[in-house]
Amino acid sequence: MANATASTRATFPPSARLHRPSEYASALKGRRLARGALFVVTTPRAGTGQSAPECARLGLIIAKRFAAQSVTRNAIKRVIREAFRLKRHELPSRDLVFRLHAKVQACTLTELKQRVRIEVDALLDQSKR
Repeated sequence: MANATASTRATFPPSARLHRPSEYASALKGRRLARGALFVVTTPRAGTGQSAPECARLGLIIAKRFAAQSVTRNAIKRVIREAFRLKRHELPSRDLVFRLHAKVQACTLTELKQRVRIEVDALLDQSKR
């Protein structure tokens, strides 16, 4: 991929992330795009007064009450960011907030990463619509 142009590379710049609490709040009050066993994906409703982003942007809410260990929370975040980074160019220009809504069952970190990746890929595919 060394000869790919900067616009076609799968990157995750700061402009592709949610930064402000107000951005998270509008997405959480918005509509639900997809729901899986572990995650809910929400986006702001159209016409909420905020301007549309120039590209798809990602926000993550991984609560300590659902994933008690920081190792687990950080692994989940890394997997979601990587899946988003690879599919960002296919997604419509809107904010997506992934929220963990179920307690993570005890398993190895490798198994957790595989389960999260499968679910996140499916949720991102549903969010394309």
